[in-house]
Amino acid sequence: MKVAIVCYPTYGGSGVVATELGLALAERDHEVHFLSYEPPYRLGGDFRPNVFFHEVQVTAYPLFRYPPYDLALASKLVEVAETHGIDLIHAHYAVPHAVSAVLARDMLGRPVKVLTTLHGTDVTLVGQEKSYLAATRYGLMRSDGITAVSRHLAEETKRVLCDTCKVRVVYNFVDTERYAPRPCGPTRARFAKPEEKVLLHVSNFRPVKRPLDVVAIFAEVARAMPAKLLLVGEGPELQRAEEFAAGLGLANRVRSLGQRSDIERILPCADLFLLPSQSESFGLAALEAMSCGVPAVASRVGGLPEVIEDGVSGILAPVGATEEMAARAVRLLENPKAHEAMAKAARQRATDRFDRSLWIGEYESVYRQLLAGA
Repeated sequence: MKVAIVCYPTYGGSGVVATELGLALAERDHEVHFLSYEPPYRLGGDFRPNVFFHEVQVTAYPLFRYPPYDLALASKLVEVAETHGIDLIHAHYAVPHAVSAVLARDMLGRPVKVLTTLHGTDVTLVGQEKSYLAATRYGLMRSDGITAVSRHLAEETKRVLCDTCKVRVVYNFVDTERYAPRPCGPTRARFAKPEEKVLLHVSNFRPVKRPLDVVAIFAEVARAMPAKLLLVGEGPELQRAEEFAAGLGLANRVRSLGQRSDIERILPCADLFLLPSQSESFGLAALEAMSCGVPAVASRVGGLPEVIEDGVSGILAPVGATEEMAARAVRLLENPKAHEAMAKAARQRATDRFDRSLWIGEYESVYRQLLAGA
């Protein structure tokens, strides 16, 4: 198959999943064309067979106060589809990708299928904004197929956007060979002393990730034992989180690592992963940590309970319950046998339910059904 994948290139779950999916499809001899305004950060700079990138350029014409990226994307999709014989357009994140994909399909002179994958805030936040609601709903209704990354998100989509739409659940996935427990003594030694516990948070540091809660949880853990907090990623709330930590006297125990392309080398060095989000449609960052044998302490919200078994492969607590999260984290870290058991269960959960081989095949099945007219 020849597949065009439209995604955001930034440090977020939708772009990560889209990129990892495309790379896995290319390994299975499908031809994959990525389209975005810049290369997805997980695409890397190495040459990969069957993988192509097409930059969407927006003209800065004086008449346009806001350059119309959605139209530029639709036009580029038409160009790529005509030049390379694209069979299917896979739009990740509804706004504006679903509408742009539908428009491109309608402009083409031959049949091309459109699959839209919903990732979370395109349904729960952005898609419900008055400015985008009608267009988002139209994009979904005109797509040939829709998938969502969790049962929770599929149900929410039908509730708030399109009660007549058929939404198929195709879970996010992880490369369990790449994200795996491994010795990381030299790497860990760069961040922490042998007696210190390492807590880790990875996100785009938007308010929905509640990074101040990350610091609050860590502050309680740090009172109980020597510990360090690593922050990976960039975003609008990162500075506030750093300032909050400094105000608590923890500046020398919190380290920001910025955006990293080698996160699979850092994750195994952590003892716990913190994800106290306001909303999570799935929790890909937590899954990658679990695959590395790192239990996650997370909010009991959205699709996270579909990923983490509370008390078995991780810890779940209500949104904002930082004291409960911290207390349970401390108890776990103080009990090496319990921590080891939960770490093994986290890894087992990732390999049994979310290994990429399971869900890449599911996407291939969806593609074939759409192309067959099912």
